[in-house]
Amino acid sequence: ACAAGPLRRSQPPAVPAEVVSRPWGVRPRGRRGLHGSSSSPQEVVLTSERYGVERLPFSRVSDGDVAFFERMMPGRVVTNPEELKPFNVDWLKSVRGCSKLMLKPQTTAEVSQVLRYCYERNLAVNPQGGNTGLVGGSVPVFDEIILSTVLMNRIISFDKVSGILVCQAGCVLEKLNEYLEEQAFVMPLDLGAKGTCHIGGNVATNAGGLRLLRYGSLRGTVLGLEVVLADGSTLDCLASLRKDNTGYDLKQLFIGSEGTLGVITAVSILCPQKPTAVNLAFLGCQSFAKVLETFTTCRIMLGEILSAYEFMDEKCMELVKRHLKLSSPVTDSPFYVLIETSGSNSTHDEEKLSNFLEQAMTSGLVTDGTVATDDKKIKTLWGLRERITEALAHDGYVYKYDISLPVEKLYDLVTDMRARLGRSAKNVVGYGHLGDGNLHLNITAESYSHSLLDAIEPFVYEWSARYNGSISAEHGLGFKKKQFIQYSKPNEAILLMKRFKAMLDPKGILNPYKMLP
Repeated sequence: ACAAGPLRRSQPPAVPAEVVSRPWGVRPRGRRGLHGSSSSPQEVVLTSERYGVERLPFSRVSDGDVAFFERMMPGRVVTNPEELKPFNVDWLKSVRGCSKLMLKPQTTAEVSQVLRYCYERNLAVNPQGGNTGLVGGSVPVFDEIILSTVLMNRIISFDKVSGILVCQAGCVLEKLNEYLEEQAFVMPLDLGAKGTCHIGGNVATNAGGLRLLRYGSLRGTVLGLEVVLADGSTLDCLASLRKDNTGYDLKQLFIGSEGTLGVITAVSILCPQKPTAVNLAFLGCQSFAKVLETFTTCRIMLGEILSAYEFMDEKCMELVKRHLKLSSPVTDSPFYVLIETSGSNSTHDEEKLSNFLEQAMTSGLVTDGTVATDDKKIKTLWGLRERITEALAHDGYVYKYDISLPVEKLYDLVTDMRARLGRSAKNVVGYGHLGDGNLHLNITAESYSHSLLDAIEPFVYEWSARYNGSISAEHGLGFKKKQFIQYSKPNEAILLMKRFKAMLDPKGILNPYKMLP
């Protein structure tokens, strides 16, 4: 059995799992299929005996299968264990599979050919983009074939009048944004992982990010998709129309489906004009109540130019300073907010921002702050927010939770979790997209602990459900959260999802063990 965890006592049987609590790659004694080495002795092996779980009866990759794929795409078939290592482990180095084969198609036709063959042979497939997911959805659980979109990175077209971009699924988000900026446009989403993540993976997970407050979710900006289904048939819904009211909107089935219903091969997306005036304010607040009041005030006073409102607590800033050696221009505040404005008239925008800041300071909502208008300082300030995840990874084993809640309850979960865990956790921090009601709750410890996980889960999901929240705001369910979907969705909805899965992938070969319980 290969890695994929962690699992919980409260969780129904899922799959064998190995939790690698610090740097990955340690070969467990007496187990096969894992490769590599690490200086860290920290690891926990959760056995199939403990959870009563098994690999599903898919076929195993044979020499004949490898030979077939090598004839189809010579030079783009990976079987070397060393080369496969980074594609078998997630970005957090918390879950690990043991795939022995990765394929790198370049075209939709090749993806279709691969899936048709795998469907006939009953071979499980793990679609993978930039592998930046945080819930174990992008790596194999057992020996699934990794179908990488890394070479599907071609921009197909861009219409400067409508702002509609059509591209292959493997285009890196940052590269797309750089291309669009040359045309005076930008992508409608921005993520901390933008330098690695693929647009196909963004769509498959319905990624949110830093611009959602201004431009909305991918469910609104994605106009069309090209998707290859489990049996190899191609669904061409790659529309470039903003209005198309003919029948069911099938693309919505695949947005957020995490590769379980089909493999997205191309995307049509509506891109906004690049703002010519951007300002960033980094402010300190003395309480979370002040953070909320500041948000209400800035929404009223900044109106249409408000493009981001992020918050982070003082623990986040301490970790960024300690582990990444970054310095904050604003210190000694329990909470910090980052407010971005973007528009087309710098004089107008700066005047509105200045009036807001004057109001916020004189009314006591904000005690300290700084404003950036040049690109270098703006990127520096954004780095304090975007690199929190990186700083947490340096602090030990990280238990990550991505929760949606009514904004007034957002930080109460952090406070309650700190009280519940006490000294058993190293740090409990909260930050996120306050404008979207999205909290990133992170708990660090020196190493992975079953008892600590049991103290966190299912408490965190029960707490969220009590206030009509969602257990996954933007990260998806993947492997780690699939057994807790009932805290956010009624049984009727889950059963309907399973019917969709059975209809589109009757053999269950696409990204098995993920998303659905």
